[in-house]
Amino acid sequence: MAFEDKIKELLGKRELAKLGGGQKRIDAQHKKGKLTARERIDLLLDEGSFEEFDMFVTHRCTDFGLEKKQPYSDGVVTGYGTIDGRLVYVFSQDFTVFGGSLSMAYAEKICKVMDKAMKMGAPVIGLNDSGGARIQEGVNSLAGYAEIFQRNIMASGVIPQISGIFGPCAGGAVYSPALTDFTIMSKENSYMFVTGPKVVKTVTGEVVTEQELGGAKSHSSKSGVTHFVSDNEEEGIMLIRKIISFLPQNNLEEPPPAPCDDPIDRLDDNLNVFIPDNPNKPYDVKDIIHSVVDYGEFLEVHQNYAPNIVVGLAHFNGTSVGIVANQPNYLAGVLDINASRKAARFVRFCDAFNIPLVTLVDVPGFLPGTTQEYGGIIIQGAKLLYAYGEATVPKVTIILRKAYGGAYCVMSSKHLRGDLNYAWPTAEIAVMGPKGAIEVLQSKELKNIDNEEEREKFIVEQEKDYVEKFATPYNAAKYGYIDDVIEPRNTRFRVIRALQSLATKKELNPPKKHSNLPL
Repeated sequence: MAFEDKIKELLGKRELAKLGGGQKRIDAQHKKGKLTARERIDLLLDEGSFEEFDMFVTHRCTDFGLEKKQPYSDGVVTGYGTIDGRLVYVFSQDFTVFGGSLSMAYAEKICKVMDKAMKMGAPVIGLNDSGGARIQEGVNSLAGYAEIFQRNIMASGVIPQISGIFGPCAGGAVYSPALTDFTIMSKENSYMFVTGPKVVKTVTGEVVTEQELGGAKSHSSKSGVTHFVSDNEEEGIMLIRKIISFLPQNNLEEPPPAPCDDPIDRLDDNLNVFIPDNPNKPYDVKDIIHSVVDYGEFLEVHQNYAPNIVVGLAHFNGTSVGIVANQPNYLAGVLDINASRKAARFVRFCDAFNIPLVTLVDVPGFLPGTTQEYGGIIIQGAKLLYAYGEATVPKVTIILRKAYGGAYCVMSSKHLRGDLNYAWPTAEIAVMGPKGAIEVLQSKELKNIDNEEEREKFIVEQEKDYVEKFATPYNAAKYGYIDDVIEPRNTRFRVIRALQSLATKKELNPPKKHSNLPL
């Protein structure tokens, strides 16, 4: 064969590989409102930066007539490229080839990309659109999944791992995204579940649709499996690019600084009158967050799940930070099972990737009741406590209003190695709220007062006295548990100065194989 003919053959094979399962199936993909595997990569990466691996890989199955159909790439497109000039590795599952089902060769392609990402210390991004294991390959496809899972585990806390779910993700396929740092699901076409509606109906008799069982709405609000929901694939892919901008390449690097001309000393006078006089009146803590971060930009994580706590990523003078804040607008900002778990996972993620933590506290305590106790609120609350105590990144805490009981300890207190702990003048730091405290402390006196009017007057007087003695930031400041009581409008400036002073922080945990986190 002449040299020119060999070039033609190569180019022909490339074009064939790019067609995946063929034009008819590509058209069907588009008809569903879905992009192809390669279109997703083109959107995700900087233009012209994608370098593909293993374009000519084919499956090796000879059963059930599959030997007659051996499309190039075998259902997954893999390689590397850049996002804003920074190296990332990517695999994108191709639903047009055998419904995106996973074979051994397909798994080997993903494993190769993950291995390279670990060697180079770069993030790995998986775009999922697969019907699950390729049944014709039997145990080989299951082995392939397990090989991927093992790499997810080894990469955890070493390189960022992000999963986009833009189609089906069922059976064993769900565990790889579950092992990654962030999962994004598109509203219309994505779903995740271990067993589908047909199996559910057979086993339990329950009738449920794919979306009800494992759609983006269910997993973003009920299970917490997904961290973000996008209206469509394009928005989801842009969101992945946004997330990457806050993260370092790996656990040995710092997050990249963002350009910032938002003044460090920008004041917001509204914050000085922001906290309601009535201690039981709610407010939206996100208003405070938007006020103090660079340009008011805050990327909230798990927005629809456990809304009594807010977590997300932002910048302070160009420095990436993770923000954790109690939300008085929902359940008074109380800590419950879901909120504790949500925040604990986020804190540990930030600590793994050298992202400083800024914590805004307004918490009346842990949610009481049998549902919470039987559900393990003790263990779940301990996870958040553990996460903060274990974290060695810079930790800046601001108590806005209530910080009562064990919840005060848990929310990045000075006693859990908080570096700089500030309080607004409106802060109330005590074992419990005034009303509950008086009922305990003055129980004998209250029993002796028969007149209801006198009893109420006595309670009001005692509550006022209790607040003046205990529920102020100055009592905690007296012991050094609060480093300073700050003017609310200066919050942005004080946080930025704190982070600047902590930039060279070095703190090590004792040597160990691994911790025994209360799971």
